Amino acid sequence: MAKDYGPQLEHKFCAPEARLAVGEHLEISGYASLFGAADQGGDVVVAGAYAASLKAMAARGQAVKMLWQHDPREPIGIWDEVREDRRGLYVKGRLLPDVARAREAAALISAGAIDGLSIGYRTKRAEKDGQGRRLLHDLELWEVSLVTFPMLREARLSGAKGDDLAPDANEGWQELAEALKAARRELAG
Repeated sequence: MAKDYGPQLEHKFCAPEARLAVGEHLEISGYASLFGAADQGGDVVVAGAYAASLKAMAARGQAVKMLWQHDPREPIGIWDEVREDRRGLYVKGRLLPDVARAREAAALISAGAIDGLSIGYRTKRAEKDGQGRRLLHDLELWEVSLVTFPMLREARLSGAKGDDLAPDANEGWQELAEALKAARRELAG
């Protein structure tokens, strides 16, 4: 269940081709939104919908927040890159290993239990089309969360990639699992 940020904040769940990389930090990347694709609620984000918001945030020196399940009390990392391209809203960031929930998120990703991204935003301009869909033209982006249930059914993480990952992907995942287990043991005392 999404947290209530007030009457104007909306969430869209999407994460095609997000990836977890193993290195000095845990990296995730993917598309938090796809242009032209109708979600389960019938909303369609139009190309350019994030441009003004991203430009305004950059001018103010602000960044899109990375949250766990839209909970503003649970930031789990930092988005190093948030940009529009021809396909949608691309994000790339780091789960922070010093944050307990980020380590849990990494474990859930590696187990395949979590595989979605979701955007939190306020609609500034939208219109209905002739097919009952809402076309979103201008959105004020607030945050991109790692979530359990993406709104687009096909929006899923696609695998692992990283400089420090062994050539055999399974071996890389085993290294991640061992590192997470060691961190848990250390925290337990």
